[in-house]
Amino acid sequence: MTKQSVICVVGPTAVGKSDVAVDIALRYGGEVISADSMQVYRGMDIGTAKLSRAEQRGVPHHLLDVVDPTESYTVAAWKRAADEVIEALCNRGKLPVVCGGTGLYIRAITDDLTFAEKPETSEVRQRWQNYVEQHGVEALHRALREVDEASANRLHPNDVKRVIRALEVAETSGRPLSQGYDFTEKSGRYNVLLIGLWMERQALYERVELRIDKMIEAGLEDEVKRLLQAGATAEDTSLQAIGYKEFVQYFRGECSLEETIAAIKQNTRRFVKRQLSWFRRDARIQWFERTVDGQFAAGEAARMWRTIHDFVEGKNQVGHE
Repeated sequence: MTKQSVICVVGPTAVGKSDVAVDIALRYGGEVISADSMQVYRGMDIGTAKLSRAEQRGVPHHLLDVVDPTESYTVAAWKRAADEVIEALCNRGKLPVVCGGTGLYIRAITDDLTFAEKPETSEVRQRWQNYVEQHGVEALHRALREVDEASANRLHPNDVKRVIRALEVAETSGRPLSQGYDFTEKSGRYNVLLIGLWMERQALYERVELRIDKMIEAGLEDEVKRLLQAGATAEDTSLQAIGYKEFVQYFRGECSLEETIAAIKQNTRRFVKRQLSWFRRDARIQWFERTVDGQFAAGEAARMWRTIHDFVEGKNQVGHE
């Protein structure tokens, strides 16, 4: 049975993935599937850099604005939805172009990951939820430090949801969450071409800072304020996103506006480094260089289009078996 062909456009924040995905979709009759864990939330447009209708250039985009910011949304839910969209596109003869920087979402597609929850997982989670109610967040955090010091150092005690998740993983998997993802390539249901976009580090940081300045000018502060007024809280996953959590602290009076913007820039640069580290582990990704002005480096665009053409024509089918 022939596998459905899927193109994934991956890379760090601000490298220009969305525009390239639209270009590919326009050239090959495709539609875009967002693989961004924060673009699933309604009302979070500026801080997640969602494309406007005009920027989408008539190309249908899927898995944007899926849930309200007060709701939780898991990679398992995204995987189920993405599989449904890919099947529908296949039935209509459209090329699925998955685009985003959330590494686990991309791996869910390339490796056909399953996220069936073990029966004991919910029991473990409930036990730790009861524990924090009885003993408090500091005691919960100390419990995490005993089994996964690296995660404890990374997570604030008030980030109860993620602290419980780390405890849950350590208990049910037998290894700490901080040991990371198993990057062994697995068999997938799709025939995937992974297009990776990269940029010289300092140039990328310049683009990050410019993007954040534009977000501030576009009204990111007001966007976060509206979300809080609508009932979202700092405990919601949505408001733990970079650009949102810093403004929550600003509204609490914990920092100045200047400090808030500086923190967003610093946290985004750190996030970029983590994204690059994640994607660089995947040897299947074919990398193409971009420049600070958002164009391809000399010869890179032509090389990318040849690669995509050969893939679409079946000349370089990527096997996962």
